[in-house]
Amino acid sequence: MSHILLEKAKTLEPRNPNKSTGVFGGKSSGILNWNDIAYPHWYKMYKRLIGNYWQADEVDMTSDVREFKNLSEAEKDAYLKIIGLLSTLDAPQTRTALLISLYATDPSIQSIMAVIAQQEAVHNESYSYVLSSVVSLGEQNTSFQLGRTDDVLLKRNDAIMKHYNAFVEEPTIENILKTLVYTVLLEGMFFYSGFAFFYNLARHNKMVGTSTMVSYINRDELEHGRFISELFRATLGENPEYNTEEFTTWVYEAFTESVELEIEWSTYVLEGLEGIDLVEMSGYIKYRANKMLRMMGLSEIYPEYVENPMKWIRAYVDSFDDTKTDFFEQKSRQYTKTSELNGFDDL
Repeated sequence: MSHILLEKAKTLEPRNPNKSTGVFGGKSSGILNWNDIAYPHWYKMYKRLIGNYWQADEVDMTSDVREFKNLSEAEKDAYLKIIGLLSTLDAPQTRTALLISLYATDPSIQSIMAVIAQQEAVHNESYSYVLSSVVSLGEQNTSFQLGRTDDVLLKRNDAIMKHYNAFVEEPTIENILKTLVYTVLLEGMFFYSGFAFFYNLARHNKMVGTSTMVSYINRDELEHGRFISELFRATLGENPEYNTEEFTTWVYEAFTESVELEIEWSTYVLEGLEGIDLVEMSGYIKYRANKMLRMMGLSEIYPEYVENPMKWIRAYVDSFDDTKTDFFEQKSRQYTKTSELNGFDDL
C-alpha cells in the first residue's frame, strides 16, 4: 500500500475535466456541474442536507430555564457533562469536514462538506445557547472544559484525537480512510447515549426545549453519518489496495473498542438516573454500531442487536426518512421541504 502524501486539491485547473476522476488524488477542473458528477445520487444527499437548515435561537428555552432548577443533582450533573462531551466532539467536526474537503478532488464532496461544516458549527453554537439559558457563565465554562479535564472523557476521545491528528500530520489515503471510520463512529454512534439522556428527560416532561434542539442535531448527524459512510465506500472502491482483510479487521477493532468506551462513558454519566436502563443503553449503543457498519458495507458485529432495544426513542428521531413529530408537538422533525427530488414518497 502506498504511503504517498496527498496534495491539496487545486482550486481551479481548467485543463482537467469537470467530472472528477477520483474522490482523492483524482483530477478535476474544480468546476461543479451537479448534473455531471461521478456519483450522481450525491446531489440528492446534498439537497437533503441543505433541507435541514435551522438555527439555535429558533428553539424556545423559556420552560427549560424554570425546569433546570428542579432537576435532581444527578440529572444536572449529567446534563452538563453530556453537553461537555457533545461540544468536545462537534467543534473538531467543523474542522475535519473542511480538512477532508481540502484534499477531496471531487467538487461535489467539497460542497457537501461545506454544508456539513456549517451544520457542525450550528451544533456547537447550540450547546453554548442551551447552557447560557440555564446556568451561569462559570458553569458553562466548566462544562466546556470537560473535554480537557475529565479522565473518562479524555480516555473515551483518545483514539478519535489520535486518528484525526494523524490525518492532519500525514494526509495519506490510509489516514483519510481511518478518519472517515472515526467520523462515521462519531456521527452515528458516539453521540447517541447523550441524545438518549435528553430524550429521557423530555419523556418525563423535563427540558423539552433542550430535547427539541438535540433532535435537530440528531437528524443532522444521521445525514452526516450516511454521507461519510458513502464517501468511505467510494474511497475504498477507488483504492482497492486498501480493501484488505487487515484493514477490515482494523475497522472492526476500532468499532469494538469504541463501543466499549461509549458503554463505559454512558455508565459513568448516566448510572442511577430515573428512566435510564444501562443494560438497554449498552444494547442501543451496539445497535447503533451495527447500523453504521451496515452503511459502510460491512457485517454486523453484535447479531443480537439488529433491532433497536430502546423502542421509546422512536418518538424522537430514529429514522432517516420518516416524518417524526416531537413528542410534545413543539415542532415537526421533518424540515425538508417537498420537492421533485424528495417527493411525497419520502415523507
